[in-house]
Amino acid sequence: MNILGIDFEEWYHPQLVQPFIKNLKHEPKIIEGITKILELLRKTETNATFFMVGELLEFKPELLDLILENGHEISFHTMNHSNLNDLTKEKFLDELEFFHKISDGKSKGFRAPTFSINENTSWIIDALIERNYLYDSSIVPAKTQLYGFTNAEKNPYNISSSSLTKNDPNSKLIEFPLCVGKFLGKNLPTAGGFYLRSLPMKTSINSIKDYEKQNIPATIYVHSWELTPELIPRINLPMKENFVTFHNIKKTYSRIETLLQKFHFSSFENYIKNIK
Repeated sequence: MNILGIDFEEWYHPQLVQPFIKNLKHEPKIIEGITKILELLRKTETNATFFMVGELLEFKPELLDLILENGHEISFHTMNHSNLNDLTKEKFLDELEFFHKISDGKSKGFRAPTFSINENTSWIIDALIERNYLYDSSIVPAKTQLYGFTNAEKNPYNISSSSLTKNDPNSKLIEFPLCVGKFLGKNLPTAGGFYLRSLPMKTSINSIKDYEKQNIPATIYVHSWELTPELIPRINLPMKENFVTFHNIKKTYSRIETLLQKFHFSSFENYIKNIK
């Protein structure tokens, strides 16, 4: 069993977009694509975990029932898609408590926006443990310009604030690292986001096959706005930011659909239940 996480966020949430849209009205558009996303999961017989930006659930509370009633899981992605470097532990705990209320206590997992867990933000692990969270999925076992580690384990392990990349038997919080693979000799997160859109499809498929051979769950991700590009308003971005954010975005839906048809994916919740 492999694992699918959908980072459910708006067109104005990505870190590379935020600096250039401060004068634009932040009107939610992507949330209207929930039906399209649920239909994709239904026709591929896939359960998924929705890492929800809390302000969207606050804006449209019916999202919770739509996700849960269709057999999926809801987890936390901060209230405003904040990079952890911009939060304090106290602020995060307040957000976590508020999300607990608006999600009816259903959230047991977390993913940091832009995978922003590092040595400076490792306090997040202690905060999650304090609130009895079961798992995190913010570690990328490959180094990129924005995030990642060169030495992190690929298989699920128990994470602690003092051991971000290796198993800590004294911790109760399970870390599910993102799927990585080789492309031109370089280790990359091959089955999610920009890399899923930009690398050859064969690279993503071979990465997942490699995980299955090693009996490791391939944890892949996709953003809600990548699956519904028709809902994104026109945004003027510098060339680099525009390329990373939107390159091949119209291929995302078909590529995810191919992976869901070829391999078995489920939610983090289902995976944890199956290994107990």
